Amino acid sequence: MTAATSAGPSPVVYESWGQRVVFGSGTAREDVAAEVAGLGASRVLVIAADGERALAEDICEDVPVVAVFGEVRPHVPVEVAEAVRAAAREHAADLLLSVGGGSTTGTAKAAALTTGLPILAVPTTYAGSEATPVWGLTENGHKRTGTDPKVLPRVVVYDATLMLSLPTRLSVTSGLNALAHCVDAWWAPRHNPISSALAVEGVRSLASSLPRIVADGQDVAARRDILFGTYLGAVAFAGAGSGLHHKVCHVLGGAYDLEHAALHSVVLPHVVGLNLPAAPQAARHLGAALGDGTDPFAALLDLYARLEPPSSLGELGLAEQELDRATDLVMTQVPDSNPRRVTRHQMRELLGRACRGDTPVLVPLTALDTKAHR
Repeated sequence: MTAATSAGPSPVVYESWGQRVVFGSGTAREDVAAEVAGLGASRVLVIAADGERALAEDICEDVPVVAVFGEVRPHVPVEVAEAVRAAAREHAADLLLSVGGGSTTGTAKAAALTTGLPILAVPTTYAGSEATPVWGLTENGHKRTGTDPKVLPRVVVYDATLMLSLPTRLSVTSGLNALAHCVDAWWAPRHNPISSALAVEGVRSLASSLPRIVADGQDVAARRDILFGTYLGAVAFAGAGSGLHHKVCHVLGGAYDLEHAALHSVVLPHVVGLNLPAAPQAARHLGAALGDGTDPFAALLDLYARLEPPSSLGELGLAEQELDRATDLVMTQVPDSNPRRVTRHQMRELLGRACRGDTPVLVPLTALDTKAHR
């Protein structure tokens, strides 16, 4: 790619991340054993929450496991990070093998961040963390995030049949979390045509498949399509960075210990309603993905109506009297790259609607929106 001249278009910068990904259905045990052997590992520390320990032991039956770490908690508290690092040292592990959702993958990442050990991830939800180099740690109600190639899993083994036991509600909220990766990539700090194209395909796959599993949770083909959409969205997010939606969710999740996937599903349409009037290219992407170029916001709300996810932060545990503090915390994290200037009043109104479960709205542009529209 040649450098742009001063009169030409802006240069495009896209950074990809090396990773091996295996998609299957009913083949997790065989695929995991083959990938562990391919990595040359002989002392595997398995990371799995207590509720998924039996599944992990079954998947890892043909793997040289030295220990199982089960102290998984949402948003990865620093004490959990310290404990998993100590377990890796104690057992002289040469591979971290995570079996579970985003919190489990995040726990493995916390260990990899300081030990440099490779990760093999076996996701059981649609969190997408397995395809990003992003880590997060929570301490004293504050969630810190960062990017480091050491935490990107070396290998991901997807198996659509592992998702069949996911309850409908969690399937929906986790799938909408994957959708949020796609949407946020359209206005994140490093948004670019490549990550945007991946995100369009991710939204298209997720939006067409999620209603199918609401109708039939045992639809393996739909579960597999959701995994494709999840992966595309996570790769788009990894290339584009963390936009306003994820900044809001990271702050609220860390400060109030809110359910991760449900938090993302509640907040997303409200952030879309705020940003879309100032982001015409993102609106075109959303319309193309949802099949409605005339009113993509209405198409998104229609998808939500079909999926019936949780609709309020209040039901997740955020008290309305905390909204002023929550607004102040979020305002410190608004990305400079956001397509419109976000005022404290706008954010307070957004969080209020999300807390009460009000219908998301498009927020009209005002004279205060001085940024060039994207």
